[in-house]
Amino acid sequence: MLTEPVLQVALDFMHLNRALQAAKEAVEGGADWIEAGTPLIKSEGVEAVRALKRAFPDRVIVADLKIMDTGAYEVEIAAKAGAEVISVMVVTDDATVLEAVKAARRYGSKVMGDLMAVEEKVKRAREVEALGVDYLCHHVSIDEQMIARTPLEELKALSEAVRIPIAVAGGLNTETVPQVLEAGASIVIVGGAIIKEPKIAQATADIKQAIRERKALRTELYKRYGQEELYAAFAQVSTSNIADAMQKRGPMADILPRINRGTHMVGRALTVKTADGDWAKPVEAIDKATRGTAIVVDVGGGKTAVWGELASWSCKVKGVAGVVIDGASRDMEAILDADFPVFSRWVVPHAGEPKGHGEIGPEIVCGGQRVRTGDWIVGDESGVVVIPQEMGVEIANRSLDVLERENRIREEIKRGGTLSSVLELEKWEKVG
Repeated sequence: MLTEPVLQVALDFMHLNRALQAAKEAVEGGADWIEAGTPLIKSEGVEAVRALKRAFPDRVIVADLKIMDTGAYEVEIAAKAGAEVISVMVVTDDATVLEAVKAARRYGSKVMGDLMAVEEKVKRAREVEALGVDYLCHHVSIDEQMIARTPLEELKALSEAVRIPIAVAGGLNTETVPQVLEAGASIVIVGGAIIKEPKIAQATADIKQAIRERKALRTELYKRYGQEELYAAFAQVSTSNIADAMQKRGPMADILPRINRGTHMVGRALTVKTADGDWAKPVEAIDKATRGTAIVVDVGGGKTAVWGELASWSCKVKGVAGVVIDGASRDMEAILDADFPVFSRWVVPHAGEPKGHGEIGPEIVCGGQRVRTGDWIVGDESGVVVIPQEMGVEIANRSLDVLERENRIREEIKRGGTLSSVLELEKWEKVG
């Protein structure tokens, strides 16, 4: 039985060298257990466990194998490599769990039963406790974290149902650690909030402080979202981060930034459909827009301006975030002086007439992307992306994840690496 809460740092890396460096910094910050994460073991093999044990003989090494079959054999492999704790997916059959437990006893290791994908968690927790599992892990997967699911919903019931220590994993940070401790966790598993930080030792020390004091510490990046938090989250990430998070979906083609250096636009779409040169509906949309709106205009790529300086000033005074036009704008020198974000396919000197064709609020296509009123629009010097409103929380999380990983890689490059060497590109080029 554990006498004090344990901090387990999950090394979910692809590269062993990066994992070892991160582990060194995490140990400096006070990490108790070091986990060879599943991605690391799949990438580098059980040699990753062996290397971690050699490097940190005074720390408990966890092998997150997520065993589903051949329980005894895989536990033996990990235990001989130096793992003191080995994970088994308890959604598997009792025979596999029991064989894993027996093997762990032979080699002086312990089994952590991972409850991911188990529907009746309390029932299964009691069953595997009876089979001899040493620890339980209430685990929210990375993909579930991205849609804002938290591990707190079932943790308290689990802690009341069993006597063995419970580990919790799933998007934990300095704000949420005290909550899981209060709900009954004994082992706090933290991955991204430590290993993606530029200063891993400090991030680890911050988590340890939150554990020790059982008091939330404010983090820089938002993980729980209302509308204001989503604005703040999208304000922190670039359109490139978002495009990566959306698997290359979302960027508007050929819609170019007509903005000053450093401009970053975040807004909720108000859509407009109009004809080439007809600027009536785009201008009328300003009256319907609210603070934080991004007006998105489908002109079908027309080359006669439907937007200019006076419309931009109207928006700026009202607090409109910016305008995106699949068509033409004009008066760019004055608009840049006003520092109002405009993104358009063309810039021309001539405008059309306010004829009143089209409508405000329909589903449109802009730069090849479907846009609905209420979708998130983010623009910067690299271009514009559209995020479906129902995916706002998920894409915010995934984009912040991309940003955090890039921050960590940037830190490693600053220490003397290159992008190729840090990512070991030659080793990981596709074979065949």
